[in-house]
Amino acid sequence: MFDVTIIGCGVIGASLAHKLSQYDLRLLILERENDVAMGTTKANSAIIHAGYDPEPGTLMARLNVAGAAQMEALCRELDVEYRRLGSLVLAFSQEDLGSLRRLYDQGLCNGVPELRLLSGQEARQLEPALSSQVCGALLAPSAAIVDPWGLCIAEAEVAVRNGARLRLCSTVTGIEDRGGHYLVHTSSGDYETRHLISCSGAHGHEISAMVGSAEWGALPARGEYYLLDKSSGGLVNHVIFQCPTAAGKGVLVAPTVHGNLIIGPNAEPVRDMDDRATTAQGLEEVASASRRSIPSLDLRQSIRNFAGVRAVTTEEDFIIRPAAASARLLYVSGIKSPGLSAAPAIADYALEQLRAMGVELRRKAHWDGRRTQIRFCRLSPEEKAALVEKDPRYGRVICRCETVTEGEIVAAIHSPIPPCSIDGVKRRTGAGMGRCQGGFCGPRVLELLARELGRDPMEIVQDGSATRLLMDKTKGGARV
Repeated sequence: MFDVTIIGCGVIGASLAHKLSQYDLRLLILERENDVAMGTTKANSAIIHAGYDPEPGTLMARLNVAGAAQMEALCRELDVEYRRLGSLVLAFSQEDLGSLRRLYDQGLCNGVPELRLLSGQEARQLEPALSSQVCGALLAPSAAIVDPWGLCIAEAEVAVRNGARLRLCSTVTGIEDRGGHYLVHTSSGDYETRHLISCSGAHGHEISAMVGSAEWGALPARGEYYLLDKSSGGLVNHVIFQCPTAAGKGVLVAPTVHGNLIIGPNAEPVRDMDDRATTAQGLEEVASASRRSIPSLDLRQSIRNFAGVRAVTTEEDFIIRPAAASARLLYVSGIKSPGLSAAPAIADYALEQLRAMGVELRRKAHWDGRRTQIRFCRLSPEEKAALVEKDPRYGRVICRCETVTEGEIVAAIHSPIPPCSIDGVKRRTGAGMGRCQGGFCGPRVLELLARELGRDPMEIVQDGSATRLLMDKTKGGARV
């Protein structure tokens, strides 16, 4: 019998697991995919928003600013890449200038620090590549960029190391209220738990339906992106936004913590919560909108296109409340942007809700929240030499684009949440994130996974369970 079970291990579920692992609880995390961080967490803009956009008085406004304030220290403790660089919202017309003033006033009301309204000339002094049509901008110095899947993995690892149980490939198929506890049916078996927390992203309404209370409707929206090569990474030094619309915060241009440039997203309603396809029309929309901000963008430098699905619902605000029909189920749903920015504060708020629901939270006598990761390419020559002498595997470079070594990959494979896929290794080490996108190192990573996990190479997947790479066919008795 578990005390608390979290459904879903994206960055929100992992943030809750990280917080709850500090308490004397029997904690279970259920994730339907073969790894954590597999939904919106791996396909988003990787932005820590300052907090001027949410409507004052909403949970979004309160938790965005509070979460962003926690993020730098949290990333330092978890050894997750984070960079505070500020953001600019651009105005191209008098109407846009009015929108900037509204955002500025909202930001002051929400407690966003150091906001400034700039002229077009002042904005171009900060960002020379901006369009000559820019007539003003809102500067928010507290905005930042982060490694979103790195944060999720790190928090989940800390939770597991401190006693939480993680069950991957465990799709929830039904929930029975047994009076004092729930019986949760999943594709990996049944689990008993006293309390449930639904952190199911775009699938949150499905969990609601399982307890007989469809409290909101799902309106999933797909957003498509370009990821440009590191040769374009220095084109801008801030996160560049356009004025937000009803569809979202608009198409942005921003550096990434890995040195690339990210462009996107658009916003297209979809029926399928897992529809992460990219389309020619959607990418052209992103390209056209982004060039309005930065005319010199060279999209020939694109090394990858991808899409994510936002957990948009019929409710405007975050949904963080007990289920109306089930007193021991807490919804943490509808967590669209600025969900990543708000994640630490969402976890804090959810813990307040759990206390009110009767969950006894007693801090553990011993809890280790530290996490470190070796990044070989960032070591000094002396540090590299000492590490290679200690473990020669750090002297064998597997990913040439990102200078990721065998030692780093092996360490990731034997981490508290070992990857079972090539992209799982990529999210933990960066192998395959460079210009060739794994074209050279992918087969070598596959070999290392098979060797270290003791598995047949034919079983190793690219990412999700259905992305098998190698086929075993027999023709006339021969294996080909």
